Amino acid sequence: MSKKVLHFFDNIESYICRTLLAVFVCLLFMQILARELAGYSFSWTEELSTYMFVWFVFFGASYAARMSAHNRVTFQLNFLGPKGIRLVEGFADLFWIAFNVYFVYLSFTFVFFKMNLFWKSQTLGVPMKYVYLILPIAFTLMTIRIIQVNYLKLVKGIDVRDPDKVEVEKMIQEGSETPDAEKPNGGTA
Repeated sequence: MSKKVLHFFDNIESYICRTLLAVFVCLLFMQILARELAGYSFSWTEELSTYMFVWFVFFGASYAARMSAHNRVTFQLNFLGPKGIRLVEGFADLFWIAFNVYFVYLSFTFVFFKMNLFWKSQTLGVPMKYVYLILPIAFTLMTIRIIQVNYLKLVKGIDVRDPDKVEVEKMIQEGSETPDAEKPNGGTA
């Protein structure tokens, strides 16, 4: 596979989220313009936008797993050494993977075997199984991304860290490098 194809699949959630966000924002904007300017309302835009937003959230969760950016309580990790942190994070990720695999099983069973085949969306008339299909897709992708992040950390030795945490650390480091003369009040706080 070429590098472009690998790059595309490595960032597929990002591309899907960007597309969904752009489309549902445009649909909602079109709906607002139609209501305000023409006094006309498209009945299908709100329903489609809602479904697109739900898909956006689930693909965003998968993308956050890829970026290692899910919220975690990490205060207790400050008392552990590097090996202890790895052990606790590894156990938490294994638990997360087990939950995801079980949820994929439940959602797949629900969508394909237990859902009423005649259950359709109110306005669009689309079978609801296509809307609910995001559940097994997103949780499968999230599981793959968790495994990918742990592979990069444990096997390749690449430090995959939450981008927000990296930004905060960068700001703290830049703040500590500022000479006292440049700080407000001459460095006295």
